Amino acid sequence: MKFTFNAKRVEVPDALKTYAEKKIGKLDRYFRQDSDAHVVFSTERGRDTVEITIHHGSMYFRARQTTQDFYASIDAAIEALVRQIHKNKTRLEKRLRQGAFDRVPENADFDLEDIAEDTYDIIRTKHFAIKPISPEEAILQMNMLGHEFFVFKDHTNNDAVSVVYRRKDGGYGLIETE
Repeated sequence: MKFTFNAKRVEVPDALKTYAEKKIGKLDRYFRQDSDAHVVFSTERGRDTVEITIHHGSMYFRARQTTQDFYASIDAAIEALVRQIHKNKTRLEKRLRQGAFDRVPENADFDLEDIAEDTYDIIRTKHFAIKPISPEEAILQMNMLGHEFFVFKDHTNNDAVSVVYRRKDGGYGLIETE
């Protein structure tokens, strides 16, 4: 597994990076091919946050945990990632090697039967016309509607279908298609 570390408003000691590599490296057994792990350490108001993003093929697994300690945040994020992987195990088994989830670590504190298989029922479908507008206009429309995201054709980008969304940090994000 390839690791990338970033730090926001904090100095990260090498011991913490080594601990994160060791813990995240254990997830490598779920993947046949090499994967990438991006770890972001940040601190705000005395709370330590760790965000781990694992990219494998076309799949992304992301967990963000905030505690009083970076080590506890790493452990909590790893548990969340394991739950995500097991929750999606049937879909992943088709992409990965057969039997990838037959082995469960001896020290695992969860039971695979306890993880419920979710069904994805579409409750409501909306149809609407997409008009070419700028990302700024799309943000205004999104805020007026009170939505968390807004789909539009970006006239500044050759009418490509794009999405603006509200981020947890209060800013806005833009997803553009090619």
